[in-house]
Amino acid sequence: MNRVVLMGRLTADPELRQTPQGTAVTRFTIAVNRRFQREGGQQADFITCVAWRQTAEFICRYFNKGRMICVEGQIQSRSWDGQDGKRQYATEVVIDNAEFTGSRAESGSNGGSNGAYQSNFSGDYSAPQPSRSYAPQAPQEPANDLGFVDLSFTDDAGSEDDLPF
Repeated sequence: MNRVVLMGRLTADPELRQTPQGTAVTRFTIAVNRRFQREGGQQADFITCVAWRQTAEFICRYFNKGRMICVEGQIQSRSWDGQDGKRQYATEVVIDNAEFTGSRAESGSNGGSNGAYQSNFSGDYSAPQPSRSYAPQAPQEPANDLGFVDLSFTDDAGSEDDLPF
C-alpha cells in the first residue's frame, strides 16, 4: 500500500501551471517537522509535492508561503535523461487531497482548524454543512429498575419532526 499523509508549512507560494494539453498542475515543497528535536532546535524534512487538476487549482487559490497544509497522496518516483545526457531521478508525493490546518487566525477567512474546506481528486470544494447541537429534553418518566429512561416523544417533549437528524 502506497499512502502518505503529511502536515507542514509551504516553503513558497504555489504557482499554477498548465501542461501543453491544458491540464492544471502545481509543484511545491512542504517543510515537515520531525517528531524529535536536536540540540540546535527543531529539524524539518522538505518534501516535494505535485497536485493536478482541481486539487492544484484549490491549493494555488487558498494557500501561500508559510501556511500550514495537510496533504494526502502517494509517493511516486520517476526518471528522465537530462540535457547533459545523465539520468535524472525525482521522488515526490502526488497529492489526492489537501486540507486546511492550523489556527483560525492563521487561516483568515478561508477556513479553519477543522478542515472546513478541502479538496480531493474529484474537485469537491464544498464546505460541510454546519453541525447542529441537540439538547436532550429532561425525561418525562423516572428511570426503571434497570436504569433505562423512556425517551418516547410526547406532545410536551416535542415530536419526531423536531429531531436534528
